[in-house]
Amino acid sequence: MNNLELEKIANEVRKSIVTSVYSAKSGHPGGSLSAADLFTYLYFEEMNVDPQKPKDENRDRFVLSKGHVAPALYSVLAEKGFLPKEDLVTLRHTGSYLQGHPDMKHIPGVDMSSGSLGQGLSAAVGMAAAGKFDNKDYRVYALTGDGEIQEGQIWEAAMWAGHRKLDNLVVIVDNNNLQIDGEIDKVCSPYPIDKKFEAFNFHTINIDGNNFDEIRGAFREARQTKGMPTAIIAKTIKGKGVSFMENEAGWHGKAPNEEQYKIAMADLEKAGEALCQK
Repeated sequence: MNNLELEKIANEVRKSIVTSVYSAKSGHPGGSLSAADLFTYLYFEEMNVDPQKPKDENRDRFVLSKGHVAPALYSVLAEKGFLPKEDLVTLRHTGSYLQGHPDMKHIPGVDMSSGSLGQGLSAAVGMAAAGKFDNKDYRVYALTGDGEIQEGQIWEAAMWAGHRKLDNLVVIVDNNNLQIDGEIDKVCSPYPIDKKFEAFNFHTINIDGNNFDEIRGAFREARQTKGMPTAIIAKTIKGKGVSFMENEAGWHGKAPNEEQYKIAMADLEKAGEALCQK
């Protein structure tokens, strides 16, 4: 799939993110939008997954460690065909299977339930280790937040993964530089992120996480890396694609009102039209 096709899918994913959060009247649009390109590449280019066989034992695994960006995961799963797109508007509604955080028991394509920050990487490391123990070829991908990596459990998991040389594991850090309380370097700086992962015996790659050329190159490099896990530090724009949400920490965890929703969708419609002109 070429970059233009991926950009078009990512734009549809962003529309679904905004629509589902607006419909829920709650949720986390900022980090969902920043990671939309990463989700799109993972599910449409990188990972071996099949909506018709969501539990295939040889499938690649994905763990959303920062579980609050579930709107992005649900949107890309719907785009891929794991669930009906019309169900996205039930996000966070009473009785809906699309809860505020992913639930592996009820959502096709979700490999691990997540919620409490810092725990997802441990699950991903366990999956990667199991693959090694069982001589399986599947790969495991975990998406974390740059605020989330302030959690100590992240580094316990990283230490073990590096020690065990889990080269079937890729950790992606969505480095949009904003968390709920503001800029991450002012709240509790995790920088330099790459050097920290290197200290735990990871191969590290720094990229623009909203650029498909760089995303493609990073995942290819990760596949070629042997004897150690890979950490991709993806510099992104929080709220990417929606003019008034971009680089605004306030949009970490709130829904747009009707007027804001119309503006956001107009932004994304315009972006979609521009992509069709290419």
